[in-house]
Amino acid sequence: MPFLAKWYDLRDLGNAVGAFLDWIRDLGGPDWIPYVVSGLIGIVAILLWLLVSQLAFIWIERRVIGRMQARIGPNRVGPWGLLQPIADALKLLLKEAITNRYADKPLFWLGPVLIFIPALVVFAVIPFGEGMSLADLNVGVLFVIAITSINSIAIFISGWASNNKFALLGSMRAIAMLISYELVQAFALLGVVIFAGSMRLGDIVAWQSEFNTWMFLLQPLALVAFLIASAVEINRSPMDISEAESEIVAGYHTEYSGIKFGFFYAAEYFAGFAVSAIVVTLFLGGWTAFGLERWVPGWLIFLSKLYLVFFLFIWTRGTLPRLRIDQLMAFSWKFLLELLFIHILVVGAEVLIWHEGDYPAVVVLPIFAVINWTLAVALVVGWATFMGHLRPERRAKRAVLTQELGATYFRPAGGHGTGPMGEA
Repeated sequence: MPFLAKWYDLRDLGNAVGAFLDWIRDLGGPDWIPYVVSGLIGIVAILLWLLVSQLAFIWIERRVIGRMQARIGPNRVGPWGLLQPIADALKLLLKEAITNRYADKPLFWLGPVLIFIPALVVFAVIPFGEGMSLADLNVGVLFVIAITSINSIAIFISGWASNNKFALLGSMRAIAMLISYELVQAFALLGVVIFAGSMRLGDIVAWQSEFNTWMFLLQPLALVAFLIASAVEINRSPMDISEAESEIVAGYHTEYSGIKFGFFYAAEYFAGFAVSAIVVTLFLGGWTAFGLERWVPGWLIFLSKLYLVFFLFIWTRGTLPRLRIDQLMAFSWKFLLELLFIHILVVGAEVLIWHEGDYPAVVVLPIFAVINWTLAVALVVGWATFMGHLRPERRAKRAVLTQELGATYFRPAGGHGTGPMGEA
């Protein structure tokens, strides 16, 4: 079936799109029409994928966290609760969208729209497969860092325009967190750019495929730092301090209800998928898998990795307690940034030695991997020791509940417990 050969090859979804664009060119007309149509097809495809993935992972996340916390999770609407995300979406659509009388209405309505921009636009430069990217920019990494910084503006607009003290406090602490961890993200990605020698995302994937190694094997510290910073960016536990309910109600979107709140809720999922896509592209080989992409569609490999990375954020949300704002800020400025400075110097020296010495990659890359993993562990333990975090007196006391009603005994590390009234 020669006519259907290109359409049948699912390893590249661009085959069907390319055939459709060729048909449009054969009809005649201006040259810009196929260009615009291809962009619209890409945008619609990304939006549909995001919406379907969000609905699926709302259910998956609730069920998985329910199991982690000895609960059942959604189980009423539809079989096994599968229709619960649809019911929630309908509830948000039908719920009254209340606007504060004293709010700055134009900015108040603009906030939920702006929050969508970074998460959606980032996917324009993500290569889902070979040749499957909407815009293959030669400054892709810089574009990603620049676009994600727009979040700060959208969050501040939402908090300030609400004319609510709690919303303003939530937006200010969110901006402080975002700025701090955007630096961590930038320094973590800088090491990847130095090794690959390019800021084009497709070139970084090709570099990992050419040398049969994934970047996280060479830069584990950069991957861990980027994941932590990304959890702050997408407001995921244990980093969701901007909406700590016990302190500032719901943070910067306290005054939002109905579909406006739904925009914020959906944007967090979209941002989570975007961050996972960046991790897969820069650290996990993208759409390649040591030759498996010859038999399995590259876009399917990419999505499988992306969903696994996003599951990591679900896992941390269900198992880790929320940090305090001072702990989170100190961890960025007093811990991660210092380690990443040293990491970048080491990576730059390794690349210089590799290229100046003209050593074969099969020899130097395993050596660099061993050095960087050893250095990552040594830096974390050494800097924690230097800062005094490993001292026994710096360890938090743990409460040990007893069978005696209303009594809580506090047991310091290495010490004896004290009674409910402080007696030994």
